[in-house]
Amino acid sequence: MVRHQRAHRRFDDRPVDDDLVERCLEAATRAPSAENKQPWEFIVVRDPERRAAIGELTRDAWRAGGRAHSEGRLPAHLLAEVDDGAEGGVAAAPVLVVVCGNAERGLPSTLPASVFPAVQNLLLAAGALGLGSAMTTLALQRADALRVLLALPDHVTPMAIVPLGWPARPLGPSRREPVAERAHRERWGEPW
Repeated sequence: MVRHQRAHRRFDDRPVDDDLVERCLEAATRAPSAENKQPWEFIVVRDPERRAAIGELTRDAWRAGGRAHSEGRLPAHLLAEVDDGAEGGVAAAPVLVVVCGNAERGLPSTLPASVFPAVQNLLLAAGALGLGSAMTTLALQRADALRVLLALPDHVTPMAIVPLGWPARPLGPSRREPVAERAHRERWGEPW
């Protein structure tokens, strides 16, 4: 399943049952975490108005610099796909999972090392269940507004947003460079 994990930014309008969402969340909680503190928190957002508000935060961050940052860095076809997702495709997913780190359960410096493995598990579980998903962070550029929207306490930090839904189209396997081009033996530059 790892070879088929892809970022989906367009979804059809079929609902996603709570059972499927819970299976994704359960897989997320099986991730390793620093000191086994399990500092992740998941806010499952289904309300159309709240999803639209998160979409607006995403769109605002994209237009305020995200697009400019990506132009020239991404191939045209990928930029168009990311643009489509940021402009509304992601927020149109029937479920948005806002993944947060809880500083009362883990050290702030180790939250990423604990939360992002959980996000990866969530993405892999979604794919195994036939759902589309992606990890997005654009709305985090508007973290204060996101905190208010979700009533997050000060010790809980939003770290990623994962849209979940049925893919609007199949994407096929991910494209990756061969391991030998990224792995080194014993020290930098020694071929694998």
